[in-house]
Amino acid sequence: MAQTDKKFFENLTGAGKAIAVLTSGGDAQGMNAAVRAVVRMGIYVGAKVYFVHEGYQGMVDGGDNIKEATWESVSSMLQMGGTVIGSARCKDFRTREGRLKAAHNLVQRGITNLCVIGGDGSLTGANLFREEWSGLLAELVQQGLIDEEASQKYSALHIVGMVGSIDNDFCGTDMTIGTDSALHRIIEVVDAIMTTAQSHQRTFVLEVMGRHCGYLALVSALACGADWVLIPEMPPEDGWEEKMCQKLSATRSRGSRLNIIIVAEGAIDRHGKAITSSIVKDVSTECLKGESKNLECFITGTAMLFCVCSQASRMGVEAVLALLETTANTAACVVSLCGNQSVRLPLMECVQMNNTYMFVCTCRSFENNLKTYKLLAHRKPESELPHSNFNVAVLNVGAPAAGMNAAVRSAVRVGISEGHKMFAVSDGFEGFYKGQIKEIKWADVGGWTGQGGSLLGTKRTLPAKHIDKIAEQMRKYNINALLMIGGFEAFLGIMELLAARGTYEELCVPMVMVPATVSNNVPGSDLSIGADTALNAITDTCDRIKQSASGTKRRVFIIETMGGYCGYLASVGGLAAGADAAYIFEEPFDIRDLQSNVEHLTEKMKTGIQRGLVLRNENSNENYTTDFIYQLYSEEGRGVFDCRKNVLGHMQQGGAPSPFDRNFGTKIAAKAMQWITKKLNESYRKGRVFANTEDSACLLGMRRRAMVFQPVVQLKDETDFVHRIPKEQWWLKLRPLMKILAKYKTSYDISDSGQLEHVVLRRPKESEAMAAI
Repeated sequence: MAQTDKKFFENLTGAGKAIAVLTSGGDAQGMNAAVRAVVRMGIYVGAKVYFVHEGYQGMVDGGDNIKEATWESVSSMLQMGGTVIGSARCKDFRTREGRLKAAHNLVQRGITNLCVIGGDGSLTGANLFREEWSGLLAELVQQGLIDEEASQKYSALHIVGMVGSIDNDFCGTDMTIGTDSALHRIIEVVDAIMTTAQSHQRTFVLEVMGRHCGYLALVSALACGADWVLIPEMPPEDGWEEKMCQKLSATRSRGSRLNIIIVAEGAIDRHGKAITSSIVKDVSTECLKGESKNLECFITGTAMLFCVCSQASRMGVEAVLALLETTANTAACVVSLCGNQSVRLPLMECVQMNNTYMFVCTCRSFENNLKTYKLLAHRKPESELPHSNFNVAVLNVGAPAAGMNAAVRSAVRVGISEGHKMFAVSDGFEGFYKGQIKEIKWADVGGWTGQGGSLLGTKRTLPAKHIDKIAEQMRKYNINALLMIGGFEAFLGIMELLAARGTYEELCVPMVMVPATVSNNVPGSDLSIGADTALNAITDTCDRIKQSASGTKRRVFIIETMGGYCGYLASVGGLAAGADAAYIFEEPFDIRDLQSNVEHLTEKMKTGIQRGLVLRNENSNENYTTDFIYQLYSEEGRGVFDCRKNVLGHMQQGGAPSPFDRNFGTKIAAKAMQWITKKLNESYRKGRVFANTEDSACLLGMRRRAMVFQPVVQLKDETDFVHRIPKEQWWLKLRPLMKILAKYKTSYDISDSGQLEHVVLRRPKESEAMAAI
């Protein structure tokens, strides 16, 4: 975006305004991060910010329940679970008398801006409060509790909502605050029980929360490769018990030693009868003549990266911006994220959609999850499969990234479902030219979803030096299409194969690359498989490191992250972990910047802050190394704070993939295989496949809100090949947020801030009903 097109929030002032923030209804992980962002952004723009403790009950009761917040009062709460300002369901607020008391308490403090974090009931109550506001003030004047001047001064109440609900049961948002953390808890349970289930040939039935919305059940089933899922949106047909038993028996007959069944707490059959985990357990025990266990998964714990950073912190800042921009006629809105973009939605439009349709999880992402689960979980009989006579090879390229195995599993199963013969290439292009290629079947990828690293094997070798041998192997195995899953090496590799098409006709086949790298440095995609897992490892480690200083003297931690020349991990990890600074290559810095940061931290420590956090990308500067920064901070902070350093290293690449990376890898690989099928059909002429157009060699990436296929030749101009990064990176716009929340004065470009949009409901088709069974 050109400098002249940018719009900065300095023109929006909060001076003279008072903002109250409250959490209402059930608690959700990430609420504290949202509260922290509202408080600090509000104070930053010059507004007074108040905590309303215990939700609407605190607003009705007043007194010490409504307290002015300070910058320091939200320190050390970023990753804490639940809500530290309390939440309660309030009967009093449902009455006009209760709302009259609440209005009086707000007017006494000059509060006319309300940020409500809760579910649809909480947000509906907030909108009713807003609609009644002028009448409530008139009644307060009549009763002599406020004067006419106060009534005129505080004549309009402005409402902005953020949805906090682990069920993800609110129309208009891809994911509500708390949902990602809830998925982490479910997957932790599933991963923990899998070893026991395999050891004893058991079936585990896991019941998860979700009274009216099966999002948690469906996405966790997709993330762990569950055999069966039951959700309220898609009641199974009569006789589902027999069909489920046939599926479970079929998987056992193919050598599987475990079965996982996930049931949403609100699951029902076609007649409205509840389907409980106990019922499913009894059915599975009878049909398998073995032992089944049922577990209930209650969601609690600390907040994970997505709920803290990509969502809650950004939404909290967006909520304050929305309040600053309101006028007397502005309708109440909900701030949300769609893809990686902020949006604002009319509050009552969302609520009315929820109330109109009992089962509300019919958003685009839910539909995609449903279709993908149906593709991968249930194998059709050989007689029902199409026979394409096409051979498709899949390989991993570059460094391992968590989620690669989920992508391979998805590609293999979708390919088989489309009638192709799938081949696995071991050890990337090195294995390719050496002939390490073999057919891979449906059952071969069972249990791959939750495995970290690369089970196929992956290396950084590029194809150019061995192009003749690779062409020979493609001819030998009659490979008709290629799917490459990897990082920057995969991007370079597909371009080298494309360049060699003029010499080797064997390379004139459809090729597609799916980005998978912890560095998130592949051009053409905002996100890469593996980056979310790496970020969770960084924030989790930062939390543990900061906790190690609990109760000790003031201390600053210097943390080095991976990423090559790409500062994504350091920047987004810094925002999620509440860092005071993050040094990256894309934003050059010098000794004066370092000195300024030390002085800033020194001043913060003097106000009572006990811990500081500084992140440094590994290649941010060849001279200002992690050791140098550590020694500088240690020397300059002497007498005020001491320092510790930590290089996180390859722990960022290891471990089980996060639910996001499992699902992202699964869905993007499925879409890539469907593209391959389309291109194979288009390029099949006279008994052979021949594809040599630019659009037959593509990268599939996420751009803002959509998955987009982009010819790799068109991405050359967007790429800095020397430093192996895209020339423009969307996340750089998030860096000012980190600085603002760390109390730095800076400019923040709000030209990409949320714009008011309208909700579009997508009704699931009746033909998709069988997807849930």
